[in-house]
Amino acid sequence: MNPPNVLQVSVSQQHWAQPMSRLVQDTLEDIARAADEGSDVILFPEANLTGYDFPYLVNLPPAEVERALERVREAARERGVWVICGTIQRRSGRERFLNLAHVIDDRGEIAHEYAKIQMAGADERKYCRPGNKLSLFEIKGFAATLVICRDGRHPELYRLPAMAGARILFHPACSTESVEAVWWKRAAGRATQPAGPNSYIYHCCANTVGQDYGGRQSSTGGSFIKHPTGLTLAEADYYSQTMITARLDMEEADGRYARASAEHPEFLRPHYERIIAEIRARKDERPE
Repeated sequence: MNPPNVLQVSVSQQHWAQPMSRLVQDTLEDIARAADEGSDVILFPEANLTGYDFPYLVNLPPAEVERALERVREAARERGVWVICGTIQRRSGRERFLNLAHVIDDRGEIAHEYAKIQMAGADERKYCRPGNKLSLFEIKGFAATLVICRDGRHPELYRLPAMAGARILFHPACSTESVEAVWWKRAAGRATQPAGPNSYIYHCCANTVGQDYGGRQSSTGGSFIKHPTGLTLAEADYYSQTMITARLDMEEADGRYARASAEHPEFLRPHYERIIAEIRARKDERPE
């Protein structure tokens, strides 16, 4: 068993365009692997239960999506591990979808949900609508936050929660582009930028691999777990379905850069205080 200052995190890297039956099976297998390794939590990529290939996922029966989520809840409860997984689904009878991250605790209860705010490609902008809160929750007593894929290019979405106390960022992603664009994103280090150097919190990113059904879009892979300094603790390759794991000393993540921004310049301090209070007030709202 890990000491109380340690959070052991596993990150699953999965294919993003597969039938839901396979996506769910891969998810259940990695939950079991993470539990066997003694992890406290496992993070999955963006929309790992429905996939991110819109021509496919928009036709999924809602009952099947709910059943997939229920099976993950059952596995979390049976294996005693926290799970952060994703779906794209409609809510409140509205036409456009929400891109959701579900935080499931080790009793199988949904402890927190977050809806992606910054839409990415043309399909997502066509079919989805943005969420309306920032993420702030606790996992094993440690304050945490979430962003989904493109959200990570908007650092205020995790730096503001870091000002409110978050010490770890969970970042499910499905970073897909044309094959040429994927190579340029890797070469330029643009696929996913580490959060630690501008906030001093841990950053765990679960990305996808493989191509869409049409073979036109590819994903960048390279899932990682990074220290608050931005240095890598564990990293996946660009092409394989795999799982990485690291033990995080949570005492090393103090959010110092985000906290300093909240203090100075002084004229902004009361504005940040109001924003932080609003983040805390809305954190338990269910995205609808």
